[in-house]
Amino acid sequence: MASNVKKGSEEEQPTSRLQIYSTSDTLSPFWRDKYEKDAKKYWDVFYKRHQDRFFKDRHYLDKEWGQYFSGAGRKVILEVGCGAGNTIFPLLETYTDAFVHACDFSPHAVNLVKAHKDFTDSRVSAFVCDLTIDDLSKQISSSSVDIVTMIFVLSAVSPEKMPLVLKNVRKVLKPSGRVLFRDYATGDLAQERLNCKDQKISENFYVRGDGTRAFYFSNEFLTSLFKENGFNVEQLDLCCKQVENRSRELVMNRRWVQAVFRLSDGTNSSTNTEAAIRVNHLGQEKIELDVNGNILKQPENDLEVDMSDGVAAEMFGISPSSDNEVIELELGGWTFKIEVLSKVHQHTCKSTGLMLWESARFMASVLAKNPAIVSGKRVLELGCGSGGICSMIAARSADLVLGTDGDTNALDLLKQNVNSNLRPPLLDKLITRRLEWGNRDQIEAIKEAHAGGFDIIIGTDVTYIAEAVLPLFQTAKELISSNRSIGADLEPALILCHIFRRVDEPSILSAASHFGFRLVDKWPIGIPTNPSPSIIKTWFPENGSEHVESGALHILYFHME
Repeated sequence: MASNVKKGSEEEQPTSRLQIYSTSDTLSPFWRDKYEKDAKKYWDVFYKRHQDRFFKDRHYLDKEWGQYFSGAGRKVILEVGCGAGNTIFPLLETYTDAFVHACDFSPHAVNLVKAHKDFTDSRVSAFVCDLTIDDLSKQISSSSVDIVTMIFVLSAVSPEKMPLVLKNVRKVLKPSGRVLFRDYATGDLAQERLNCKDQKISENFYVRGDGTRAFYFSNEFLTSLFKENGFNVEQLDLCCKQVENRSRELVMNRRWVQAVFRLSDGTNSSTNTEAAIRVNHLGQEKIELDVNGNILKQPENDLEVDMSDGVAAEMFGISPSSDNEVIELELGGWTFKIEVLSKVHQHTCKSTGLMLWESARFMASVLAKNPAIVSGKRVLELGCGSGGICSMIAARSADLVLGTDGDTNALDLLKQNVNSNLRPPLLDKLITRRLEWGNRDQIEAIKEAHAGGFDIIIGTDVTYIAEAVLPLFQTAKELISSNRSIGADLEPALILCHIFRRVDEPSILSAASHFGFRLVDKWPIGIPTNPSPSIIKTWFPENGSEHVESGALHILYFHME
C-alpha cells in the first residue's frame, strides 16, 4: 500500500485536482500570437490539403448581385481572398467581357487559380498579397476597380487588422464602385461548436482545428467597421437557413451576413442604415444530408448556402479519416503502428495526449533495450496519451502494466492502439484506465484494484504544466509500492523522461521532495555528489553514441525517502 500520511501533516492537506486546460474562456497570448504570425502558413496548408474541393463554386453571385456585374462597359472586378477560384470562374463564365484581379495570401491558393482550366492571362491577374501589409495599388491602378468581392474572407483577418484591409481596398475602388460582401454571422452553428471547444481568440473570433481563423460578424460591428473606414451601407441582409442531418437527428442553423457597401462621399448619407438591414429567414426549409455529411437535397428557393460536402461534414463533427495518421515504429524487434492525430491538427489540439512525443519514443527504446527495468514488476504509466508505447513495451517483461491518462479522447485512442498492436497473453497484462492526477476517487479505485501499489512508475513529458507538477507527485506517492527491497535497482522507483520546457529542474525536484521523493540518479549528466553507482548509465552502451540525437531529453530517477 502507499505510505500513509499522519493526520495533520503538511502532505495531508488537500491537493487541488489537476486542471488540464486553462480556465480562461480565451486562448493564451502565446497561442493568439502564434495564430496571427502563422496565419498565412495555416491557410497555405489548408489549400494544399483541400485543393478546390472545400467550397462550392459560387453560381449564386449572378442571382444575388447581377445588377452590379451587368451594364455598359467592361467590368473590372477584384476578388479579395480568391482561394481556389470558386468565385472567379463562375463570374467569368457568366460575364464574358469581365476582367478579374484575384489575390490571396496563400501561394498555394493562387497557384490553384493559375492551374484552373479556364484561367487565362487576358482575363485574370492572379497574385499573392497580404492585404494587411502589402499595398494593393502596386498591383492594381488606383480607382480602377468597379466591384470588389469579399466572400468569406474578412472573417479570416484579426478584427484589429480589418481596417487595414478596407483602407487598402479603397485605394483601388472607383468612386462609383461597390464592395459585395458575404461572411459568417454571429449565432452560426460553427461558432456554437467552436465555443464548446474552447477555441476562442477574442470576442466572436475563433481558431478552427486546422489553425485557420474565423470571425463572426454582428450587424452593428460590420456597419461600424465599414463606416469608420469610408463606406456607406447600401444593403445588409442577415441570412438564415437550417441544415438537417436526418440520420443523426440533428438540425442546426447556418447564419451569414450578405451586404453591399459603397464609398462614402464625405457627406451624411441619406441611407438609413437601420432601414437597410433585412432579415432573410427561410423558416423550416432545410438542406438534407446523409450519414456521411453529403448533401442529399438542396431547397428549391433562391438563397443558396456556400457549403460543400466537406463543410457539412465538419459542421456535424463527422471526422474524416485524414484527421488521424499512423506512425510506424521499430522497437526491440517489434513493429508498432500507432494512430495519432495528424500533424495538420496537432498545433491547435488542446489534448497533448493525442500526439506521440519524442520523450515517449526515447523511453520506449530504453525499455526495449533494458527489459530488466520492469521485468517481473508491476508498472504504472502516468499520462501515457494515445500512443502508450512505453506501456506496450513494458508488457513484454512486466507482470502487470496499467496505462493511464486523464483525457478520455486520448484514452479511447490508446485502447485502440493497444488492441491493434498486442495479442494475448501480452494484451491481457496491459490495462488502461482514466486517471486525473490528484483525483481522490480515481486514485482510491486504482489502489483498491491493485493493492500493494506499483514497483515502477513511468512518466514521459508530464512536467510541462507547472500546475500539474504537484498533483503528479502526489498521485505517484499514493500509488507507488511501499515495499522497500534491498538494492537500489530493486527499490520501487519513479522515472520521468522529458524535455525541460516551462518547468525547470529545481521546481520539479522541489515538488518531488515535498511528497517524499528523493532524486537518486539523472541522465545525461548524473549526480556528481552521489557516491552510488549510476543506475541509468547501465541502460546505455559504453559510448552512448546512438542516443546523441536525444541530447535535449532528460531522465530523472526517484526513490521514496
